Amino acid sequence: MGSGRLRPVDLARAQGLSTQAIRNYEEAGILPAAERTPTGYRVYTPLHAEALRAFAALVPAHGHQTATAIMRAVNDNAVAAALALVDASHAQLLEDRMTLDLVDKALRDLTSPHLRGSPPTGAMFIGPLARQLRIRPATLRKWEQAGLITPDRDPETGYRVYTPDDVRDVHLAHQLRRGGYLLSQIAPLLAQVRTAGGLAPLEATLGDWRDRLTQRGRAMLAGAAELNSYLTHRE
Repeated sequence: MGSGRLRPVDLARAQGLSTQAIRNYEEAGILPAAERTPTGYRVYTPLHAEALRAFAALVPAHGHQTATAIMRAVNDNAVAAALALVDASHAQLLEDRMTLDLVDKALRDLTSPHLRGSPPTGAMFIGPLARQLRIRPATLRKWEQAGLITPDRDPETGYRVYTPDDVRDVHLAHQLRRGGYLLSQIAPLLAQVRTAGGLAPLEATLGDWRDRLTQRGRAMLAGAAELNSYLTHRE
């Protein structure tokens, strides 16, 4: 092809994609519309290659759906809307970091020796415990059904009674849920905490979580650089 003209296969090879994927990206608005030859073949340009590189960098940073929305907005000349989507992802990353810090603090506070050795005088019923966490009692019952906690029952009333260790586990479950963990993932972690009696079983999980947030942050930097390059070439 002549200078400045690229075939679908040229774009595809550069990113390890199929030519069908390139056509799909164009139809989805991820790439700007390509010109056609008199015989109907698509003709791409270095601008399309820039768009493809930007999208490839945005996906690990923001996810496929948001990356697609960002590229569509840019290609529709709605740059402000595209940047708002980027800002929202950054805000979510910051919120996730804050949640991780809360989980870390909760683990250290709730697994401290004075709490593990407390007598069951601080037992709580389901209503006050739910209000303390600002969740519904039905949520605590759901966690019980999932095997996260197994509160005792008052022999006279049959009401659920949460011991200090149960309260600790409920707080940990609450924080981990806020961190995006599924109930099926939380249950074995809490079981490890009970067995080990401390923070150690969750240190690896927290480290992995922090590493994943760092990777997302780095990916956002790389995505921003490629997106800025694409915006500059469009201008």
